[in-house]
Amino acid sequence: MPKQSSIIKVKGTMDDITFYKTSEDGYLVKRKGGVEGSRIKNDPNFQRTRENMNEFSHAGKAGKLLRNSFQSLLKNSSDTRMVSRLTTAMFSVLQADATSARGQRNVLDGETELLTGFDFNINAKLSTTVFAPYTATIDRAAGSLAVDIPAFVPANMIITPIGATHFKIVYAGAEIDFEKQTYVVSTESSPILPWDNNVTADLNLSNAVTANSTHPLFVVLGIQFYQEVNGQQYPLMNGAFNALCVVKVSGV
Repeated sequence: MPKQSSIIKVKGTMDDITFYKTSEDGYLVKRKGGVEGSRIKNDPNFQRTRENMNEFSHAGKAGKLLRNSFQSLLKNSSDTRMVSRLTTAMFSVLQADATSARGQRNVLDGETELLTGFDFNINAKLSTTVFAPYTATIDRAAGSLAVDIPAFVPANMIITPIGATHFKIVYAGAEIDFEKQTYVVSTESSPILPWDNNVTADLNLSNAVTANSTHPLFVVLGIQFYQEVNGQQYPLMNGAFNALCVVKVSGV
């Protein structure tokens, strides 16, 4: 995509050229054009396009539902392109649907397990931030979701950003109905702990959902950093270095 190099930055449309600004890449320029919307909707030659658009819309709605279910943690643990990255990941889930016709493939019949390992903050991946071993479990029959973390030494097992003095481990477990666009979710967290050489206590973070649920179940795990100033804990850099990751998924 061409960038504007002029000292005077322009926004708007002039003839067939559109000038605009993005938060990531600054001022850009593109040529206006494309096929008319009415033709895409009705022309048989665009059948494949309509099918792709329909499925991409499904992926977008599914991604929004997943984001909403973990919103209380995401507001402090996501990057600026998380929405588009999650939509792309959801599209891969949808494409794994081996039973529905093209254009009607959906997340419910896809492979939600493909979301395992998705980092909501690409700038702070859980795998490169927390090295303490943990076990994530989902017991669908009992409706039990959990993460167990044995005692560890924070200074040895957590990579902190500059300025961080404390941290807390955060967790959420969710049951998501992608068909009805509803969810059941619960969040847990450790106390705010000092980043030092003292051994922590064992951590068990868990919650319950519907026993024998027929919906996908998700477990996310993350870490949030703080800086202590005069005895008060302040979130570090508005969460820019906080990690949050999907660590366990049980599909239908």
